[in-house]
Amino acid sequence: MNFSEIAKRLTRYKAWANEITFSAVKSLPEGEATKERKTRFRNMVHTLNHTYVIDCIFKAHLEKEIHPYTARNTETHPPLEDLWQAVKTVDQWYVDYAHSISEQEWLDIVNFQFVDGGEGAMSRSEIILHVVNHGTYHRGFVSDMMYQVPAVPPANDLTVYLRDVIYSSQLNNSVAHRPNKVS
Repeated sequence: MNFSEIAKRLTRYKAWANEITFSAVKSLPEGEATKERKTRFRNMVHTLNHTYVIDCIFKAHLEKEIHPYTARNTETHPPLEDLWQAVKTVDQWYVDYAHSISEQEWLDIVNFQFVDGGEGAMSRSEIILHVVNHGTYHRGFVSDMMYQVPAVPPANDLTVYLRDVIYSSQLNNSVAHRPNKVS
């Protein structure tokens, strides 16, 4: 599988994982998503907002545009539903972007400035790997906070996406045709 195909799959995974995570957070009892917790970004919504801000920053880098951010998160976060709508939009942008780039273009180096002013350079493929990995990392923070509610977070790992979305029909067929084990 070439990187173009991997990028398409990873960006669709990112959108799927965000969808089930936001759905779970929205289903929590009133106030739990914004309740202060002992975590870097104070609460679930602010953590998800941080991931959104980073997605927007790297989207701007890929487009060779200037972004409005001066930090890796905003001082306050929008309401959860507003954030979800914004995340869906940027997730779709990444899916569309992955479908628009040629195999050779994934190797292009993108020069940019980090929000702290430092110089940065990454290939387009490294940026995609970063935003997907970064989102996975922070969804893990949100999952940990959900256990504190207590609530059970959704399983949003790449392996679950591959099993439940990509290979589900193949797995259903293989289970149905698996011979019984003889002892």
